[in-house]
Amino acid sequence: METQKFNYDNNIVRAFLYATIAFGLVGFLLGLTAALMLFYPELPEFLFGTDDSTIKSLASGNIQGLINTQGALGFGRIRMLHTSAVIFAFVCNSFFCGAYYSMQRLLKTRMYSDTLSWLHFWTWQIMIVSVVITFLMGINTSKEYAEHEWPIDILITISWVIFGINMFGTIAKRRVRHLYVAIWFYLGTWIAVAMLHIFNNLEVPLSFTSWKSYSIYAGAKDALVQWWYGHNAVAFVLTTPVLGLMYYFLPKAADRPVFSYKLSIIHFWSLIFVYLWAGPHHLQYTALPAWAQAVGTGFSIMLIAPSWGGMLNGLLTLRGAWDKVRENPILKFFVVAVTCYGMATFEGPLLATKSLNKIGHYTDWVIGHVHIGALGWNGFMAFGIVYYLIPVMWRTPLWSKKLANWHFWLGTLGIIFYAVPMYISGFTQGLMWKQFNPDGTLVWKNWLDTVTAIIPYYKMRFLGGLFYISGAILMVVNVIKTIKAGSFQKNVPAEAPALANIGSARKEGEGLHLWIERTPRIMAILAFITVAIGGLVEIIPTLTLKQSVPTITAVKPYSPLELEGRDLYIREGCNACHSQMIRPFRDEIVRFEGKNGQYSKAGEFVYDRPFLWGSKRTGPDLHREGGRNPDSWHFKHMYNPRITSAGSIMPRFPWLITNKLDKKQMVDKMKLMKNYFDVPYTKAEIDSANQWADNQAKGIVKRIYSEAADVKQQVEKDRMAKGSSFVPLEEREIVAMIAYLQRLGTDIKTTQIQTASADN
Repeated sequence: METQKFNYDNNIVRAFLYATIAFGLVGFLLGLTAALMLFYPELPEFLFGTDDSTIKSLASGNIQGLINTQGALGFGRIRMLHTSAVIFAFVCNSFFCGAYYSMQRLLKTRMYSDTLSWLHFWTWQIMIVSVVITFLMGINTSKEYAEHEWPIDILITISWVIFGINMFGTIAKRRVRHLYVAIWFYLGTWIAVAMLHIFNNLEVPLSFTSWKSYSIYAGAKDALVQWWYGHNAVAFVLTTPVLGLMYYFLPKAADRPVFSYKLSIIHFWSLIFVYLWAGPHHLQYTALPAWAQAVGTGFSIMLIAPSWGGMLNGLLTLRGAWDKVRENPILKFFVVAVTCYGMATFEGPLLATKSLNKIGHYTDWVIGHVHIGALGWNGFMAFGIVYYLIPVMWRTPLWSKKLANWHFWLGTLGIIFYAVPMYISGFTQGLMWKQFNPDGTLVWKNWLDTVTAIIPYYKMRFLGGLFYISGAILMVVNVIKTIKAGSFQKNVPAEAPALANIGSARKEGEGLHLWIERTPRIMAILAFITVAIGGLVEIIPTLTLKQSVPTITAVKPYSPLELEGRDLYIREGCNACHSQMIRPFRDEIVRFEGKNGQYSKAGEFVYDRPFLWGSKRTGPDLHREGGRNPDSWHFKHMYNPRITSAGSIMPRFPWLITNKLDKKQMVDKMKLMKNYFDVPYTKAEIDSANQWADNQAKGIVKRIYSEAADVKQQVEKDRMAKGSSFVPLEEREIVAMIAYLQRLGTDIKTTQIQTASADN
């Protein structure tokens, strides 16, 4: 058969490689900033200005500088920007970099279309820049790993489809009959992410000229869909694509074949099947239906088998090559990465069990667990791939193996100094929250006592982050020096015989999986069915059965002012630190009961779009916040939390005090809720929305003035100074925020909880 000549495209690989390195540094820096703010919340004041004489500031000492930032450096926004940068900018770019390099060589062909390759690259980078801008402006949906608003969701979809067309087109014109295991994982990743992204991000925009949208799901249903997506974003963005890279780059770097072909088959199909069922383990003891929680636990425990099968397949590939690990920094990174993958995938199922979940959930234990995966598995795999590709693509030895080894050890120390303090911190939190005195009172009644106890661990975590980013900076130096010494080749000549057409029907005596491997269409269909089953079984019953969320007749929709306050809460990223889910534990009911004494019920969240149950408690749970503190307390707490709560690590929100509330879309929001989601607003309520909001605001301001004469005096002083430009306190954002916080958990009473089923 005649040999065909062609070229591999290294240019697109280089582009994604540069993006990986650049956005990796950005993601690490954002994470370091968030870690710093957890024990130094005054950082924005130090940078932009403050009226607190005890804090040194780079600015003039005027708080107007901080107000002018409008919260761009607020912890909630930095935290979501960090997670998005690491997931979508760093890990995804590293996947695309490795996939574009490996696919061409595994399939013995150039990518299907250079134009599609570059369209994919630029649409993805434009998406990342759009995320940075919108998140800093407070434009977000609050949904974990899916905070992007609807125009960016559409851009992600377009970019992903472009990548898919290019990948499937490349597979179609391949010169290798059977698909190698790495390609299986790329296919499974593409199919699962497309499904997850589309279904989780179904939302209704307020208008096509507005960034604001509302999820089509509400409350417990939204929580189930979100964590079906959220857990599987970890599965199919942070795990399966990186496993595909492992199956290519680790054997290449070790110059050894994959340990077991059969284990690869079991690993792939069992992993993509089991993962989709495990999402509800993030919602143990919440208002989610108990059957869904149980299914999540069961399948999470089952995940240990395929996950460890993949880990062992990777590590055993190094059989007979461990002497190379000692000399080769690339293999060092890969070995620790695969080991961290094994650790994280053992710990995750343990945290899914109810015994450990009731201690670990909402604590820093989960943060430590996540970062074993992110820093160890994802980060070290990406670093190993960078060190592998740079010398190959620039045709020169790595500038300094010694520097690469320094990077390895600094990164490893960073992981240890990050994870271990978070584990200790998490255990400390979980146990302090639950400890009772003999007389039945909480030992640590004051939430701040449980916060100040763990601040030393936050400082150690910051040190770990410094180690990790220092290693990454050494990598950048090494990469630049290597590139300068080498010569890049955009098009790499290659040759291979054309693939003969033998038809897609299974041949007599042909193994089942061998047949599947040479028929990509069948593999894709089977992969889709495999990943879809778990979602169908868990989500469809919950979304379609009304009985899954019993109606509580006392629960009413939010007032227009409360609806605006909720959107402000989301804008500022308050859900990054505060949960809104009191689980049925004695300690949580005693601690957070307010005037209620009730744990959270599914029927209380039927008007919550999106749900705000949270995944971490840095501050206390707020689901029963309504009526716990006076309005003036909330006013002062938002202006400076350390006034009301000495030692608090909550950031300040002074712009809420000064900003005029934009109520232009308030009526449109109510109409959308009524018309699209059947929220029972009456026509009279919608027509009188502005008056309704004004009356509620006046009541709040009246209470603030009666409770805090100093606030009234300051506002009057402000009115005299500003004259006609003065904005009455009733018209400011802080009043809407207070209205929302004071509403939380006040619908149901201890003495009367009436459900729709009880009426029958």
